[in-house]
This record gives sequence, structure tokens and C-alpha cells, in this order.
Amino acid sequence: MKSDRLLSILLLLQTRGRVPASELAARLEVSTRTVYRDIEALSAAGVPVYAERGRHGGIALLPGFRTDVTGLTTDEARALFVLAAQGAHTALGLDDALGSALRKVMAALPAPHRPAAELTGRRILVDPDRWLSGPRPAADLDDLHAAVYTDLRLRIRYRHGGETRLRTYTVDPYGLVAKAGTWYLVADRRGRPQLFRADRVASAVLTDAPVRRRPGVELGDVWRQLRRQVEDRPAGVRVTARIRRERLDLAVRILGPALTGPPRTGDGEGVGEGDGGDAGENGSDAGGEGSGGTEEDSWAVIELAYPVVRAVRQLLQFGDSLEVLDPPEARRVLADAAADLTALYAGDTPPA
Repeated sequence: MKSDRLLSILLLLQTRGRVPASELAARLEVSTRTVYRDIEALSAAGVPVYAERGRHGGIALLPGFRTDVTGLTTDEARALFVLAAQGAHTALGLDDALGSALRKVMAALPAPHRPAAELTGRRILVDPDRWLSGPRPAADLDDLHAAVYTDLRLRIRYRHGGETRLRTYTVDPYGLVAKAGTWYLVADRRGRPQLFRADRVASAVLTDAPVRRRPGVELGDVWRQLRRQVEDRPAGVRVTARIRRERLDLAVRILGPALTGPPRTGDGEGVGEGDGGDAGENGSDAGGEGSGGTEEDSWAVIELAYPVVRAVRQLLQFGDSLEVLDPPEARRVLADAAADLTALYAGDTPPA
């Protein structure tokens, strides 16, 4: 709607100062000609807006002009109170600031929108952590939080997973990302993007050298690139296995990153959500509806991908409820691991 677009232009100019018409057009997904028509409409409505041409020109408001109009709709007001990243505010020490900000927003909301916004805050809760994820190592974000707001390079002492010694890196930070409850520093190292888990950063010190970020590259761009590198990593081993239907829901939750597609029944049909039992709802692994079927019907087939064949040892946790069908080398790895476990526990008592 044109009225929403006019308000968006007004608020952008109020927060950004002078903005090129081409940038406004890109943000609002309209033509530059439409932007200039909207500027004329704002001027006719009494808003002191003007345009400057030239290389450093743009559209701006007269100095000192501000408006208290929020223009928030009911849904927009409700969205502000769905705090999808509550843990993020805690980790950054911003809980008090968040509460103060929301109180100010509530006071500024039009009266008809306040009940919906308040009710949303009481009725909707988003917990970003996964079930049974266990305690996470504490991450000291104070230095990293301060560093990403500077334009200086950062020297960190960092421990990689599976290592005990610390390595020292000089990096160019773009920002911090919270992914499923884990914080990451996103930075360039020697001009290449890299992720650093915040809980593995032993120390972080600002240098005197200016940051060397790649021109035109923002945090979101680097994060998407790094995500693709992780998610599109080629799998070295493809594994086909069958699993008892009553254990399927649990397996999907645990093996999710390794699954290459939805589970299927023995006749090739896909297994829908909830078909594998109700373990996700009441914590039980008891069989679900249809347990009185044939032996073939009691199994589902899953396809998995692992970087190395030894990683299939993860499947041992399902005991005799899961059988690897292919490839043969994966079956041998599990057979050898099972034999080692049998030998370990064969004695009646543990050694002194």
C-alpha cells in the first residue's frame, strides 16, 4: 500500500539521514521514479523532505525534523513481543535493556494494539535449544561482543575441536551468530571466511590495525556462504539401514543431520511424521499404532550419509532395533565394534 510505503520512507530517512533514491527503491522494491513521486507526496503533506542531486546526493529530511508516529500494525506489534532469541539477550548482557526497550515500545503503541502485544508476550515462548542437548560450555562473549562493533582486527587464541593446544589467529570480524544455542564468531582469516565457536575462544584482544573486510560483504553474506560449506559437504559413505518403526521418531531426531531423505516402508512408501510412534510426545519408545502388522511392516528403511565409514558406529546406540543393510564395509565396522564391546563386558567383574 502507498501509505505504508510513505511511512517506510519517512522512517528510513529519520534513522539513516541522507539516502540515495536508488537505495530506497531497492529496499521498497519499486522504481526510482516511484520513489520520487512518493517524495513529492510527502512534501505535499507537509513533511520537510528534499532531494539533492550529484555524486553524494540523495533524499533527506530537514535537520531537526522527527516524527513520533510508529505506524505499527497489530501483527507488527505482536511480532516485537515474540522473543525468538531470548538466550541471545542473556548471553550478551542485554536482558535489562530488552525489558526497558519493550516497555518503551508498549507505551508508544496505539492503545488498540497493546492488549494483543502484551498477550503475545505471555502466550508465546520460543526456546532455541534442542531437546537433550545437555549443558553447553560457557562462552565469554564480552570481548567478542565489543570487538565486532569496532573496525579493528582481532587476535584470538583458539582451540579447535579434538585438540588440546591453543592456536593464535589474527582475524577480521564480521559479527556474532547464535545457531541453535551455540555462539559463533564469523570472521575472515587471511581473506577467507571462517567460523570460530565462541566457547573455544580462550582470549580475544583488539589490535591497532584496521579491519580488512571484503568490500560490499556483510555478515549475512558470509554466514550464508559458511552454512553452504557445512551443509553441502560431500558425504564419503552412503549407508542404507532398516529400523524398527517404534524407534523411528527417536532415530530421526538423533540422526537428522545424517539422513539424506525421509524414511520409507519396505514397500517403498514414505513414512509420514508421527507414523513411527509417539516418543516425541510422551518420552516413551513404546510402539505406535499398527504394531500388529507383519514383520516387514514393522521396519522402515532410512538412508544416511557419513564423512567416513567409522562414523557409522553412531548407530550402535539403537542396538538390535537397527540393522545396516549396505555397504558391507559399514556392516563390518559395526560387527567389529560389537565384538569389542562383547569382549569388554564378557567378564563378571571389572578389572581392579
